[in-house]
Amino acid sequence: MDSVAPIGGCEASLDLTSAIPLLFFTLFFAIFIATFVRNMRHWHKNNQAPRLTVSAAVVTKRTHHSGSSRGSGTTRYYATFEVESGDRFELMLDGYEYGLLIEGDRGRLTFQGTRFLGFERE
Repeated sequence: MDSVAPIGGCEASLDLTSAIPLLFFTLFFAIFIATFVRNMRHWHKNNQAPRLTVSAAVVTKRTHHSGSSRGSGTTRYYATFEVESGDRFELMLDGYEYGLLIEGDRGRLTFQGTRFLGFERE
């Protein structure tokens, strides 16, 4: 039997070890861009929303800690508010504002979209 020589006189080889770093870089870059675009859309949507001040009550508070259990990581603070119509929604706020709120507080909530701007007790 005659052996068939590859076209062009050389064999094509697939070297996966050199392709893996490029694949990881491409994946990382794509995730970074997608996250950036999502965050910019969220920021723009909040900026387009009207600033509202409404009567509300603090229904509940919670925290969410991500990262290491040894203290390094990120803690996010949330409060759920109930407005006069009975609708409830949760807003993220900073630790200082979180510490000032007490469940059951009533007052004037100011927010813009999903952005907490302030709460004044009545």
